[in-house]
Amino acid sequence: MAFNKTVLDNGLKIITAPQPGNLAVTVLVLVEAGSKYEAKDINGISHFLEHMCFKGTKKRPTVLQITSELDGLGGVHNAFTSHEYTGYYAKAEARHLDKVLDIVSDIYLNPVFDEKEMDKERGVIIEEINMCEDEFGHKVAVLFLELMYGDQPAGWDVGGTKENIRKITCADMMKYRSEHYLPQATIVAVAGSFDEPALLDKIKATFGAMPKGNKVGKVKTTESQKKPEILLSEKKLEQTHIMLGVRAYDAFDDRRFALDVLSGVLGLGMSSRLFQEVREKLGAAYYISSSTDLYTDHGYLAVAAGIDRKKFQVVISAIIGEFKKLRDELVPNDELEKVKNHIAGNLTLGLETSNSLANFYGIQELVEKAIMTPAQIIERFNAVTSEEIRNVARDIFKNEKLNLAVLGPAEDKAMLEAWLKLD
Repeated sequence: MAFNKTVLDNGLKIITAPQPGNLAVTVLVLVEAGSKYEAKDINGISHFLEHMCFKGTKKRPTVLQITSELDGLGGVHNAFTSHEYTGYYAKAEARHLDKVLDIVSDIYLNPVFDEKEMDKERGVIIEEINMCEDEFGHKVAVLFLELMYGDQPAGWDVGGTKENIRKITCADMMKYRSEHYLPQATIVAVAGSFDEPALLDKIKATFGAMPKGNKVGKVKTTESQKKPEILLSEKKLEQTHIMLGVRAYDAFDDRRFALDVLSGVLGLGMSSRLFQEVREKLGAAYYISSSTDLYTDHGYLAVAAGIDRKKFQVVISAIIGEFKKLRDELVPNDELEKVKNHIAGNLTLGLETSNSLANFYGIQELVEKAIMTPAQIIERFNAVTSEEIRNVARDIFKNEKLNLAVLGPAEDKAMLEAWLKLD
């Protein structure tokens, strides 16, 4: 899975990942603009701006013109906002590449912020926030970040608050865009079937005149914790949703490969330790998994589960027990190889499509300012030893790094504190 990188004079980066024989092509534009770049009074503006870019451009003044052209290609299109970046993409048959590039670049470069459209879109975003409130797995993850990072950008919801969405102005949005949507903070990633020289000429012609500006940075995340912390959010539900995790490493730490394998041992797949213990043996959860989330200046490992409230203590004890086991014992070789193969297989199969490949290369370049190929990443995972996993476990599985977010019926916090101990 080869790729090429081109840097324009204005600092914009182009990542091309050719897939000869692929019937499709994806154009993805990424920018360093997400909720971690926001001030508290405009939290949610990155996501709001993402929505507004589809509401009309200088060339395509109405949302219907944009969506009609995209739908007419028979492909898929969307956008997304995270803590550290925003992305806009479209995927279609390779023969439609010129049109796809024209539409996606127009959305990114030439949005027109109409006050009436902006006021209508406020209602759409508020309903999206309401929807996320009712998606309990998502909601408990938001609570977990709030618990871990508190009142700073890393602890805020990407979608922002309803209050902010109601008051953000067109002037706010244009100012924010001028501070972040700049060529040196932009990546155009294209994957699929295409004529590379011709494609590069078209991207250069489209994005080469994008003017530079002074990019506004983000506030560094601060972390401070001396004991296990718990955040309870009471809600009348049939199921209790929890996220139990620990502070870990950022995206540049070499220990991230051992951390990911450790997480895989814990909760990747139906044969993982936690799935077998909590779902199969205890019958206490429908879903349970472990994952890592690593950013430019912080990261964590967390176990997420929807559990039977009556079995709360036994589930917490089971998770803590697996944390201890990884800290105290070496992972057997056969289990280690199984998890490595699972990770490698997931990575390889997940990159079959042009949109996944564009994301893979583009986000690496945006976040880490460097790119590893799938083969290089798999090689790093395969080099992880049981000793390295145990060393990471001993570093992260400490009382003062434990955090538990709970969404569901009322719980006795003092009782939970008594359970939430590694030593």
